[in-house]
Formats: sequence, C-alpha cells, structure tokens
Amino acid sequence: MRDSTEKSSENTKELVLLTESIYDTPDPFKSLDDPEGLSAVGGDLKPERLVHLYRHGFFPWYSDPDPILWWHPHERCTLTPSDFHTSKSLQKSLRNKNWSWKVNSDFRQSVDICRQLRANNEGTWISEDIIDAYSKLNKQGFAFSVESFLDGELAGGFYGVAMGSMFFGESMYSLKNNGSKVALWQFCQLAHDLGIQMIDCQVYSEHLTSLGAKMLNKEDFVRALQQLIPSPCPNSQLAALAKHKAPLPITNFMG
Repeated sequence: MRDSTEKSSENTKELVLLTESIYDTPDPFKSLDDPEGLSAVGGDLKPERLVHLYRHGFFPWYSDPDPILWWHPHERCTLTPSDFHTSKSLQKSLRNKNWSWKVNSDFRQSVDICRQLRANNEGTWISEDIIDAYSKLNKQGFAFSVESFLDGELAGGFYGVAMGSMFFGESMYSLKNNGSKVALWQFCQLAHDLGIQMIDCQVYSEHLTSLGAKMLNKEDFVRALQQLIPSPCPNSQLAALAKHKAPLPITNFMG
C-alpha cells in the first residue's frame, strides 16, 4: 500500500477544475511547477469547502475578477511556536511598554485592515468575498484574529484558520511599531496551552524567517497535516479565549 504522502508521479502535473462537490480534493503532489504550487481552479468559498481544503493544505489566493485559484506550494513556510525569535528591540518593547492582547477583538475589522494596508501598497487578494467567507468561518469557530493593543489602542495583529493542532496564518498587520510581532509573540507563548504545534505561514518571506519560520518540503508538510489534524475540529481553547470581552495583559516577559 502506497504511503499517502508519497508523490503520485514524479513528472505528472495537473490543474484540477473543482466541481460543485465541496469534497473535491486535488492531489497536492501534482500541483504545477509554473506557476509554482497552483493546484486547482474554481469551486467556491463555502465554509465546508474551505475547511476541507485547508485540512489538506490548500489555500485560496487570487485577485478579482479572476476565478478562485487554490495553491499547495512545493515548499511551505512554517513556524514552530517554540522557535519564535524575540529580537532585542522586541524584548525591550515587551518589558517597557503597556501591551495587551485579545482573540477576536473584531475579526472582520482585522481582515479589512489587512485588505486596506495591502491595497494601498502592493495590491491585495483580500476581496469582499474573502472577507465574507472568512467571517463565516469565524462564526463557525474555525477562523480567529489575534490583536495587540498599546496603551489601549489597536496596534496590530493577524488572522487565520485553526483546526486540530494547526494554525493556518493568512495575513498580519501593524498600525504601531511591533504591533503584529507582539500579537504573534503572545500567540506563540500560549501555543502549547492552545494545542497549537505548527503555524503555516504559506510562502517564504524574509520577515517571517527573521521571526523563526523555516521552509518545509511538501512531503513533510502533508505528513504533519495528517498527524496534527486527525479530524477537522475547531480549536476549543482559542474559542474560550475569544470569550474574554476586554484585552488581556501580555504574559509575564522574563527575557
């Protein structure tokens, strides 16, 4: 019996047209080389399809008016929470400033801020359809935002999809210096208690690697998904934290 993480064929690549079935599952090992990682086109952004495809390592990334494109890169940028690198400047900021944080302070606002900031710079894939789709995931307990606050004012954060022991990061933003880093630092500090063992950062960037992220080949990433998401269940620990109405002080920083 062939290991499900084994490459289907060394040279066979294909672009799958998704049908109306929310359980269509492309073969991740047949994703294209050019553009690298493109696996499927079409389908929709229904919560059930998103949960199913995220569980198998696919994510949507496209710009209107293009059809929905689904990706599964040959290498994956991932962060093990315990590997988070705390720079000296971040250490100083954590010690000396009045930081707090919250889960799901305003999920839709966080996604929209990511959209606005990217639209003002390099352009964005975060359309109204994307915002609506992930907001539905948020209401179902599969998507979360993590926000940081400095002196009570929103400073930054990120959002993504959580299931099993995985967190699939989608986008992050900073409104104040170190805003997104503090949010991610706090998340990594609590990851063990939250049952989070791996954060998927999707694609390489110098910023992510400076925070401790590393590249993982597809075989190892698919194997990790099978181990960390035995079933597509929401993260109940994150859901419990989201019930706190007010921002919480950051955990004691001993660095």
